[in-house]
Amino acid sequence: MNSAPLKIAVIAGEVSGDLLGADLIAALKRIHGGPVELVGVGGEGLQAQGLISLFDFSELSIMGITQVLSRLPKLFGLIRRTTAEIIAARPDILVIIDSPDFTHRVAKRVRTALPDLPVVNYVCPSVWAWKEYRAKRMLAYVDHVLAVLPFEPATMQRLEGPATTYVGHRLTADPALLETRRLRAGRRPGNGAILLLPGSRSSEIRKLLPYFEVAVNELVARNGPMRFILPTMRHKEVLVRGLTANWAVKPEIVVGAEAKWQAFVEADAAMAASGTVILELALADVPVVSAYKVDWIMRLLTSGIKTWTGALPNLIADYAVVPEYLNDVVRGASLARWMERLSADTYQLKAMKEGYELVWQRMQTEKPPGEHAAEILLDVLRKKKPGRF
Repeated sequence: MNSAPLKIAVIAGEVSGDLLGADLIAALKRIHGGPVELVGVGGEGLQAQGLISLFDFSELSIMGITQVLSRLPKLFGLIRRTTAEIIAARPDILVIIDSPDFTHRVAKRVRTALPDLPVVNYVCPSVWAWKEYRAKRMLAYVDHVLAVLPFEPATMQRLEGPATTYVGHRLTADPALLETRRLRAGRRPGNGAILLLPGSRSSEIRKLLPYFEVAVNELVARNGPMRFILPTMRHKEVLVRGLTANWAVKPEIVVGAEAKWQAFVEADAAMAASGTVILELALADVPVVSAYKVDWIMRLLTSGIKTWTGALPNLIADYAVVPEYLNDVVRGASLARWMERLSADTYQLKAMKEGYELVWQRMQTEKPPGEHAAEILLDVLRKKKPGRF
């Protein structure tokens, strides 16, 4: 057992990052053996590990350039406050988790004030998608990157970024996802529900639900009565119920994680907003079509996007496993026809399932993600502060 107190500054800007951080800290406590003190920003997961968050991290949950621009004054105020608190705390290491618009700005400023402080970045920024130059710039303030996607270490090496290790993705070890896979094993298509997953942010939900409504109506007109399930979160329930109140065909709206996983079990196929949920569905073996509508300013910047796809299963498999519809090509009628093909024993379904299996295999690791990440964090500490840990 190591009795040396370990002070960790940690910044997580969203729920997914908070879960990763909590898993990392829990594993770190087991391996380190001594007392661990936390300072920084996080949600319920990190708070359960002992963090007293500097502010409610939901204030950082912004997406799209127009939203970022409108919130810039407040965002920079939070950056200054977080930076000052971390510098004053004099931690042994800083861990920044995802949300690069916020976390990387803090890391740069902290590194300037504390040049010997080790910095670990959990979740590689999407330099493979756009703004590749960020990878090399990270060398100035990041010592190691913990990647959650298997292709990212090679990308960071190509772009001359910091040392990067694939530690695995929390979803591959998630008990609920593993149970969903087990229950869906050997399942035959037909007579199941169609899932509607319009996203987790209000802007996403408002943009996609009208297209999902068209798809629902088209499916019923072509096939007769069908079952539709729309999983959502408690804090978005009122919005979702309001937006679907006048639909001719009402979806079953279910709330919470348990209800979502049960919906995954019962589904034949899903139409979903592009994002982590596409990977979640792929790993759970639920056929899906991805759709997305971006900010008008973002449309002007599409020439800067380097990736050939926005669907994570496609990037991991390195070919088009999941169909995608973006912006002006999003059509409810197209989504409906894909639901028909993926809800029956078709070549399209078989091809998608084959791709899913490849994705699953490529994402496997020998150790759980949190444990692997904790070991690397401690190794960075030992190299930067030899004799201390």
